[in-house]
Amino acid sequence: MTADELWKKSGLSGTYEAWSFSEAPDKLADLVLQKIKTATCSAYDLYQINHEPLPKAGDYSIILNSKEEAVCIIQTTKVYVAEFKDVSDEQAYKEGEGDRTLAYWRKVHENFLINELASVNKTFSQNTKVLCEEFEVVYI
Repeated sequence: MTADELWKKSGLSGTYEAWSFSEAPDKLADLVLQKIKTATCSAYDLYQINHEPLPKAGDYSIILNSKEEAVCIIQTTKVYVAEFKDVSDEQAYKEGEGDRTLAYWRKVHENFLINELASVNKTFSQNTKVLCEEFEVVYI
């Protein structure tokens, strides 16, 4: 099913963004469907460099799998910016990956952010700003 088809079927109104997780899109979409993954994060600097608006509470997103098929609709409930070193245990747990610990989160996300920032000739540090989002599944 396409994103447009899922959106129409849901009966929700307004606008949405359709996207997939850049790392392991099928695995992470499945964690969202199971309501284990209720948060995500990205490199804050990329929004500024790419002139993209920051997500905000109330925004809808359609999560896509690796085949660009619509999996579910989420609604953002909270957005905040933190330095990498200050990301909380709670954020790591809500991201739902691995053993859900902050140590696991830091290991995986440091590599992810290094690669993301390198793509725009930026470097990672413990002070790198991370855009953290929390969300809930509103339609499957």
